[in-house]
Amino acid sequence: MANKLVAGVDSSTQSVKVVIKDASTGKLLREGKAAHPDGTEVHPSHWITALGKAIDLAGGISDVSAISVAGQQHGFIALDQSGEVIRNALLWNDLRSAKAAQDLNQEFGGAKTTADAIGSILVASFTVTKLRWMVDNEPENDRKLAAIALPHDWISWQLQGGKDFNKLFTDRSDASGTGYFSPDTNTYRKDLLEIALRQSRDIYLPVIGKYDQFAGVTTGGIPVAAGAGDNAAAGFGLGAKSGDLIISLGTSGTAFFVSDTPSKDQTGEVAGFADLTGRYLPLVCTLNAARVLDSVARLLGKSHDEIGRLALRARAGADGLTMLGYFEGERTPNRPDAKGLLTGITNSNLTAENICRAAIEAIICGLVDSIATLQSSGAKIERVMIIGGAAKNPGVGPIASAILGRPVTTFPPREFVADGAARQAAWALLGQLPDWQIPDLIEFNEKPANFVLEQHRKLKEKSPVVDQIPFDSTN
Repeated sequence: MANKLVAGVDSSTQSVKVVIKDASTGKLLREGKAAHPDGTEVHPSHWITALGKAIDLAGGISDVSAISVAGQQHGFIALDQSGEVIRNALLWNDLRSAKAAQDLNQEFGGAKTTADAIGSILVASFTVTKLRWMVDNEPENDRKLAAIALPHDWISWQLQGGKDFNKLFTDRSDASGTGYFSPDTNTYRKDLLEIALRQSRDIYLPVIGKYDQFAGVTTGGIPVAAGAGDNAAAGFGLGAKSGDLIISLGTSGTAFFVSDTPSKDQTGEVAGFADLTGRYLPLVCTLNAARVLDSVARLLGKSHDEIGRLALRARAGADGLTMLGYFEGERTPNRPDAKGLLTGITNSNLTAENICRAAIEAIICGLVDSIATLQSSGAKIERVMIIGGAAKNPGVGPIASAILGRPVTTFPPREFVADGAARQAAWALLGQLPDWQIPDLIEFNEKPANFVLEQHRKLKEKSPVVDQIPFDSTN
């Protein structure tokens, strides 16, 4: 009798990936990938078009016994009464709602009350801030609003036909990034939603599916698991355990760990998300990761691999050349209007090698700077693992090890988010958590270069163009 197969989907900011795996062993059998328009707002129909292409490239799913979808967090999809998309989805990296985030933190009762309620302080990425922005700036669209979905919710819904709101579901990990959900109680905070709406009204929200069970069925009869937010799925696909710090370098940069206790950081640096399995996922996120390398690659006319190799030819600290990688504003720290900087330039250090080194150091330092905050929330870091598209860059692992002053592990290229979704589908299908083997680790243990982080911090502190939106922590 043939082994049962499962499909895992990762709908990210730039593309959709599909993996087909053996449910029992996790062995990768087929995969497909298709790009869709990126940016900060996009019509969700592009995701479904890309999903169809990715499924075709993966050999189809007619032989698949279960499927699960993971996706980019926070996106705001506004639906009217007939289930039609009202406007382009506002994605996590759209910063137009920065002022709305600041206002809502106060309207929710201040930093402490907000953190206690939803585990996080609001920044522009959160869904609820985008909702408030639409309420204030697009009254006609606001009047049409009947339901709100996140990217992975909407895709799972479309697989079921996309008509009946009763079939719209999400999971606790993705819901924890909305700004109107409590990871403690696993329930929506509709009182906070009404504050964002500026009135009391009925808005349909997706049902919270159970992480180890099916929540729907595709129009083709394939059971659909609850799915997850991308970081939660990646951690699950990686088999992350307590003590594992995971740094994910994709379009954004994140650092997170699995915790048995919720995080309620009042500084705004740590988001107190839920994980996929019923636990918690304290996380810090920066907006600028792989796209910094994209920009440097375009500037120098090099590939990402060439950028990495050039960076490794430079000395730690890039001979004093320091980059602040706030190319698209920043989320941590909360500086949505910030610009990037390249400073310390001399006639001798302005080389391609040093520019490449400074770019990778900027990405790593931007995240490492927040790891201390993670540790203060209870993280006991025993192992550091780097995943994501930029982790394939040959300079990232060694440079991260030097900056952290400790061994760093990376992996052969694979789709951890889609893997996590597939593993969840297998869990629901088999009725027990499958023990899938993680691929061989690649470890880097470089000579410590902690001064690089200090160099980066000094630039951040003295920069006159990165004014931070303050959080009132006195309330």
